[in-house]
Amino acid sequence: MTSPLSPLNGSARIVRLGPEDGAACLGLDRLALGGLWSAEQWERELSEPKRPVLGWRQDPCLLAMASAWIVLEELQITAVAVHPEHRRRGLARQLLEALLRLGQEAGAERATLEVAKGNEAARALYAGLGFQEVALRRGYYRNGDDALVQWRKLDGGFKAPGLARRR
Repeated sequence: MTSPLSPLNGSARIVRLGPEDGAACLGLDRLALGGLWSAEQWERELSEPKRPVLGWRQDPCLLAMASAWIVLEELQITAVAVHPEHRRRGLARQLLEALLRLGQEAGAERATLEVAKGNEAARALYAGLGFQEVALRRGYYRNGDDALVQWRKLDGGFKAPGLARRR
């Protein structure tokens, strides 16, 4: 069994996650985000075609994931999580690039997300992907932290890695 702490190898790939990945998503959510969603919420996210969830998988481990909703012409990014031992390796960036491409292919014209005002690492990541801060939501998070609403146009100005097919 591959340890989640091992270096990435040739088997590591970005895949579209489905209902069978619920336990892995819930576990990574708890580890990396402090339990953003319940098992039922993850089941719903992973079952809806208009709610894509992508993951960096190095079997049998889920190293990172990003989820979104596609609503009309907008890709709403709802969660991004990276295993703490795999941060600062570009996994989140590659997942987000793939998610942005998927949204664009589905007809989305722009992408939005919320990020904690104090999360400098995430804000730098999103800025590097072309997101701009457009609004503040006071007390948005359970702990009372403010969120910055960020936005970017989906114009195809980036290249994203291809998705691996599930075996």
